[in-house]
Amino acid sequence: MDWTRLDLKDVEGYVPGEQPQMARLVKLNTNENPYPPSPLVKETFDKFSVESLRLYPDPMMTELRKTASDVYGVAADWIIGGNGSDEILSMLLRCAVSPKEKVWTVYPTYSLYPILVRIAGGEPASMDLKDDGALPAGLADVPGRLLLLANPNPPLGTVYSLQEIEQLCLAQNKIIAVDEAYADFAGVSAISLLEKYENLVVIRTFSKSYSLAGVRLGLAFCRGEIRDAMLKVKDSYNVNRLTQALGIAALKDQACLRQNVAKIVKTRKRLTESLEELGFTVFPSGGNFVFAKPPGRNAREVFEKLRSQGVLVRYFPVRRLDDGLRITVGTEPEIERLLEILQ
Repeated sequence: MDWTRLDLKDVEGYVPGEQPQMARLVKLNTNENPYPPSPLVKETFDKFSVESLRLYPDPMMTELRKTASDVYGVAADWIIGGNGSDEILSMLLRCAVSPKEKVWTVYPTYSLYPILVRIAGGEPASMDLKDDGALPAGLADVPGRLLLLANPNPPLGTVYSLQEIEQLCLAQNKIIAVDEAYADFAGVSAISLLEKYENLVVIRTFSKSYSLAGVRLGLAFCRGEIRDAMLKVKDSYNVNRLTQALGIAALKDQACLRQNVAKIVKTRKRLTESLEELGFTVFPSGGNFVFAKPPGRNAREVFEKLRSQGVLVRYFPVRRLDDGLRITVGTEPEIERLLEILQ
C-alpha cells in the first residue's frame, strides 16, 4: 500500500519508513465503508477453493452478471464487469475518445477523471458547478462525444435528479456516463433510464456500499454499440476468480447492504447537524461523506490539527475546495472522536 497517499507522514508518532499503527488512527479521508462486508462474503471467502486459482477466471463473468441482472433488473447482456469502476471508465474512454478530443466533466468532481482522459489521449474540459453544487446552464450543449457525471458528485455530495440526467441524454447525440459510486447512499439511480436511452452508461462500484474496496470490482450498465465497443477493448481476464465469487456473494445479500447504508445515512445526518452546530457550512450530501467549511478558521489548519491528533480527513488545496474539508462518514465512535477534537 502506498501510505503517502493517505497523508500520514505528519501524523504524530509516525516514523518515516515504518508502517503506521492504523489502530491509532481515525481514518475518514478515503470514503471507505466503515462496516465489514456481508457475512455471506466471509463465508464465500472461507470456502473458496485455492486449488481453483490455477485456472483462468470466466472472462465474461457469466454468473456475476446474471446475479447483478437479478438485483438491478437489467438484462445480463447489458452488464460488463471491470477491475473497479476506474477500469470501467478507462474502457469507456479507450473506445469513445479520439486523440486530443475534449471529454467534458463538471468542476469540482472526482479528481481522477481528467487523469484518465489524458491517459486515453483526450483533452479534459469542464464547466463550473453553481455555488450550491447544481449543474451549470449549458452543460447539455457542450461539444464532443462523452460527458462524465458523478451522481452523487464528490467531493460536495450533490445529488442530481433523474429528470436532469434525462435532459442530458436527450440534448445531444453524445455518450452520457453516470458514475454512481455513491448512489446507494442517495437512493437514486439512472439504471431505470437505460431502456429509453442507448447513449447512457451507468457505472457502479463495490467499493462503497458493498464494503469491498479491497477486491476491486465495478460494473457498467449499457447497451447497443457502446456495450459492443467496450467489450472489444476489455482485457480477457480482467476480473479474477476470487473477486467474482465475492462480488456474487455481496450481491446476494441486499439486506446487509441496506442495513449498512441505513447506518451510514443516519450517522451522516448526525455529523451534518453537529458540524452545523459548531458553525460549519455543510453541503447537502447524498454520499458516505460530507463537505464542510469551518467557521472563521483556515481549513488547512483544521485539517492539520485533526491529523496531529490521529484523525484523517481530506483537504483539497485547489480552487473552490481549499476552504473546506471532505469527511468520510465513519462509525459513531469515530465521528464522536472527530467532533470532540473540533469542539
